[in-house]
Amino acid sequence: MATIPWLADVLRAAGVQVVEEGDWRNRMRPGDFNPIGVLWHHTAATSSATNPHPALNICINGRSDLPGPLCQALVDYHGVFHIISAGRANHAGTARASGPIPAGDGNTMLIGWEIDYNGVSQEMTAAQYNASIAATAAVLKQLGKDSSYARGHRETSTTGKIDPSFIDLNVMRADVAAKMSGGTAWSTIVDNTTAGRFTASANWGVSSYSSQRYGADYRYADPVAASDAAWYKVNIPATGNYRVDAWWPANAGYNSSAPYVIATSTGNVTVNVDQRATGGQWRSLGTFNLPGGDANRVGVSRWTSGTGLIIADAIRITRVS
Repeated sequence: MATIPWLADVLRAAGVQVVEEGDWRNRMRPGDFNPIGVLWHHTAATSSATNPHPALNICINGRSDLPGPLCQALVDYHGVFHIISAGRANHAGTARASGPIPAGDGNTMLIGWEIDYNGVSQEMTAAQYNASIAATAAVLKQLGKDSSYARGHRETSTTGKIDPSFIDLNVMRADVAAKMSGGTAWSTIVDNTTAGRFTASANWGVSSYSSQRYGADYRYADPVAASDAAWYKVNIPATGNYRVDAWWPANAGYNSSAPYVIATSTGNVTVNVDQRATGGQWRSLGTFNLPGGDANRVGVSRWTSGTGLIIADAIRITRVS
């Protein structure tokens, strides 16, 4: 059985903060372990700045129905990697085929990160995400594999697992690929105040009411049975696949189904979002093939059956492939 005693050193070399938990090099389950990829999970425990790794003990020692270790590393609230096992761990179970990962014994094929957040009312922190990207890139380089060998448990599970929640796994792989190449993906932000990049009719008011706004202020309008879109103009460097994110301040009086219109290579695609919630952060609208060139690429329409003010604040576009 192979082991990965190099794990802590490889992660530290990649700039990841590491804590070695006990005799992790000799803590493992019996059976084959010949990893070809990395699998992301969430623990379903609620972490916080003052309780950053509530699931650590379970991941080391297991549960009454599943003996530990339950992963190779746990990623705490602050993005610290707690190294638990250099060998086989009970984290993946039976795997269905996903990307280049074949169907079979996931515990044999995959190195598992348990990212400590609950995945229902809590997302992973930026520190957890960034550390997991860096660690995944470093380990895949060590294994001689590309970013397609990074998967989420929901992609390989045969029992309906949902982890890791609240992330786009295609974006995750694109971020891993960028990290492995030593570069960063092309990205741009357009705010409602970006000169020459935002247009809206006089029907769109200006507000700085919410502290969740991006920048100095944002625009708002009542819903009507007409588009009257506020548009963000973006100079896309080349035709390709891009992640489109939106930022809005959330408020109970804002729109329950605000339409974002993305001008893709094959026509306009509308994505509706609930602006009453999850404000003050970047939220992914999806990944789309966008044509190269300088044009209106994302609009916020007023035509919706939702109730409440429609908000146009900021958008971000990032190339993923």
